[in-house]
Formats: sequence, C-alpha cells, structure tokens
Amino acid sequence: MLCWAHMPIRVFAVVLFAAALHATWNAIVKSGGDKLLTTVLVTASASILAAAALPWLPQPDPASWPFIAASAALQVIYFVLVARIYQVADMSQTYPLMRGTAPLLVAIVGAVGFGASLSANMWIGVGIICTGILSMAVRIRAGDSRGIRLAFLNAAVIAGYTLIDGIGVRRSGAPAAYTLWIFLTAGLPLAAWAIGTRRGSIAFYARQNWRFGLIGGVGTLASYGLALWAMTVAPIAVVAALRETSILFGTIIAGLLLKERIGLARAAAAGIIALGAALLRFA
Repeated sequence: MLCWAHMPIRVFAVVLFAAALHATWNAIVKSGGDKLLTTVLVTASASILAAAALPWLPQPDPASWPFIAASAALQVIYFVLVARIYQVADMSQTYPLMRGTAPLLVAIVGAVGFGASLSANMWIGVGIICTGILSMAVRIRAGDSRGIRLAFLNAAVIAGYTLIDGIGVRRSGAPAAYTLWIFLTAGLPLAAWAIGTRRGSIAFYARQNWRFGLIGGVGTLASYGLALWAMTVAPIAVVAALRETSILFGTIIAGLLLKERIGLARAAAAGIIALGAALLRFA
C-alpha cells in the first residue's frame, strides 16, 4: 500500500508537477518540426541554466567525476534516441515503454548483477509492467515497430544512467551539483555537434523556436530538481512511485495537445505500466 498520508499535500503537488514537467518537455520535442534540433535547444538551455547555478553550490567529490562522465555520455545517447523515437513513432506509445521498462531493467540488473533480492511486491510490479508492455506491444501497427525497438533501447540507456547515478550521487556528497554537472556536460556535445554540422539550420531554428527550447530546458531541470527536493522532505520510495505518473501525463498530453489517436487499449496499457512502475519503485 502506498502511504500517501506520509507525504504533505504541498510535496504531493510538487511531485505531480515535476512529473507533468517531464512529460511536457518530451511533448515539446515530439511537436518540434526538427526533433533533433529541438532536443539540442532543450539540452543547451538546460546546460546554460546549470552553468549559471553551479558556481553557487558545493562541488561534487572527485571520486564521483567518473560517474558524472559516464552518466553524461549515456544522457547524450538518451536525448538523441528521444529525438529519433519521436520522429518515427507516437509519444503515447513510446513514452510509457521508455519510462516503464527502465525501472523493470534496473530491478532485474540489481537482482542478477548485484545479488539484490526482489520482494513479493517487486515481483508483482515486474509482472504488472510486463503485462502492460505486452498489452502495448500487441497493438503495434506495422509501421511502429522501429519506434518500439528504439524505445526499448532507450529504456536500457535510462536504466544504465540510473544505476550509474545511484552510485555516483552517493559518492559526490553534493547531489544538486552532481546533477547539474550531468546536464551541463551532456548538453555541450549536442550543441557542439549542431554548431559544427548544421550551423545555418540551428541558427535559424533557434531564432524561431528558442522559447520552446527554454521551456523544455527549464522543464527537464526543474522536473529532476523538484523530485530531488521532495526526496529530502518525504519518503524516497513514495516520491519515486508518484513520479511514475509522468507516464499518465505523457499519454494525456499526447492525446489532448499532440492529437495522437490513443484509444482505450493504449490508454489502459499505459495505466498498467504506470501502476507496475509505481509499485516497483515503492517496493
């Protein structure tokens, strides 16, 4: 049972807002005329904001820098895959798969690779996620298979940097700065690539779409930062479980704002994945 009573209502609202922000910046990428350049604008904005905040924060311990580098490298892959996925597939289908499969992989890797035991609730969560994924998979249209494969690949990337950050942030002694350094170092290579290979395109595209890039950058930073703050004032497991509502927000945004055809079966599958992910996070 999720003990929401242990969470103050203001914290509950903040975590829901953080979940909505995460889904929102994904929707911004999906709605962009050029998905990759939109992603570059989002990550570049996040890098600028991180650079502005870092001088005012205690810096991470040197022992955490290899983890920052590894996580940032995976984040670059993650952002590129997000852009590619939304170019070839619906957000309402791929966003739940990415966000729901990642905690499933983390749990499996933790059990197999690190000898962590899975509780009964965790096994139930694993089963529910698998049910949701299978429910989503049987509804795949012929042209969607590439996006689905990329979504599963990106889930593995998410699981990878989650496991890395789980160790690195503990060694950093400065969780906020650790997180901002990842945003800073992940955004720079993407910006450098865009300037080096598509200078004319990125300049014109930035003039036309910088507001969306800024909103997305604020969204991705604030989403993680607010969740991090919530974990300092409320039970971590409850916060992590509530964050999985981003799957539902993503599905709703895709239907209402992006005008994707969701249907009852896809909406139900997204709900099942969200429930399983929440249970797995809470267990």
